[in-house]
Amino acid sequence: MRSYRTVNLNVIWFLIIVNILVFIVTLVMSEAVFFLGLQPASFLHRPWTIVTNLFVHGGFGHILCNMLSLYFLGSFLLRLIGEKKFLMVYFLGGIVGNIFFIFLAHPFHIAIGASGAVFALGGALAIMAPKLPVFMFFIPVPVPLWIAIIVFLLISFIPGIAWQAHLGGLFLGLIAGYRFKKKRAYFY
Repeated sequence: MRSYRTVNLNVIWFLIIVNILVFIVTLVMSEAVFFLGLQPASFLHRPWTIVTNLFVHGGFGHILCNMLSLYFLGSFLLRLIGEKKFLMVYFLGGIVGNIFFIFLAHPFHIAIGASGAVFALGGALAIMAPKLPVFMFFIPVPVPLWIAIIVFLLISFIPGIAWQAHLGGLFLGLIAGYRFKKKRAYFY
């Protein structure tokens, strides 16, 4: 039998709202993408971008996919581990993803988006609840979460996508999920 913590999803809604507001700002002031986005070559001059880029998105499809994933993966993980651990996985996953990007990407490319943080949520859940059925946009039947995570990681290697950030976020999420599962720091 599964039991879940009674939680308030306000933290997820807050993250979604901040992402949408930053997206609107970047639509109005496109130069904000360069100020908030993470570029390895200029990281030492703009260190805040290791976090701010998590709130910048490059188009409607980009933000829609990330926010839907944040909501569905995040609401499940939040119920399992609580708000504090959820935020830790989310932000550390995003930061580790950005560190992977800094070291593995072209120095003048710019990384934007919450995908590394979202991959961290997915990685943690893939360890904690690997058989969780999820729907993917292009497959009409539910698949186990661990398969969905692998498929989305493979899609990350399409040119123009910061696969480094996805891989780093997933790496952090897998480690966090393993630690939570080992310590039974969740209800499942």
